Amino acid sequence: MKQLEITTTIDPELLPHCYQVVSASSAIEELRVLDWNLAADDVGTLLYAIDGDAARFRDAAVDTDGIHSVALASADAPVSYALVDARLAAVPFFSAFMEATARARLIVRKPLVYRDNRSHSYALGDATALQAAIDDAPRGVDLRVEQIGQFPSAADEPTRRLSDRQRETLETALELGYYDQPRGATHADIATELGCAPSTVTTHLQKGEAKLVRTAMSSDGPG
Repeated sequence: MKQLEITTTIDPELLPHCYQVVSASSAIEELRVLDWNLAADDVGTLLYAIDGDAARFRDAAVDTDGIHSVALASADAPVSYALVDARLAAVPFFSAFMEATARARLIVRKPLVYRDNRSHSYALGDATALQAAIDDAPRGVDLRVEQIGQFPSAADEPTRRLSDRQRETLETALELGYYDQPRGATHADIATELGCAPSTVTTHLQKGEAKLVRTAMSSDGPG
């Protein structure tokens, strides 16, 4: 069984306002679309996990054309959740991705992760069929198959849920002996190696570790 790693990018001028805010804000590290209901014509309900300032995302989503409502939970937690009702055209790379994968009869693996101005996702199925659907993607939306592998595979490991900055911080911490007993490094040591503030290291370690622990404790595997 083939697993496809897919990256979706969109012309910055076509990004919805709420995604523009996420892209520009250092207070929001990533969004994850955890689930969705597309039963209604032209309208979908999406469940987001927000890694960072959830209130900023909510305010931006409310001001985004085509988004009808936003219900926020756990607004003060490191990871918050938002239930968003929107016209699918309001989030063009999501609607283009869903249309392309549906036409190719692919199974989309959740979550869909948005960070670094791109949406990252995995799907199971036939890459040839997906390529034909990709060729018909709307102008300004680029779907690209980054990698094709077997499922399950090493690409399915829990660390793929980490953001690039979380992965880099955790890898550096591991290399410097932060997880040794006794500890071989402090947050300040890691910050010096990465050229950032110790508080930034603390944030990335806590969020990255939380993702890995949740994955390890989940009976459903990575998610």
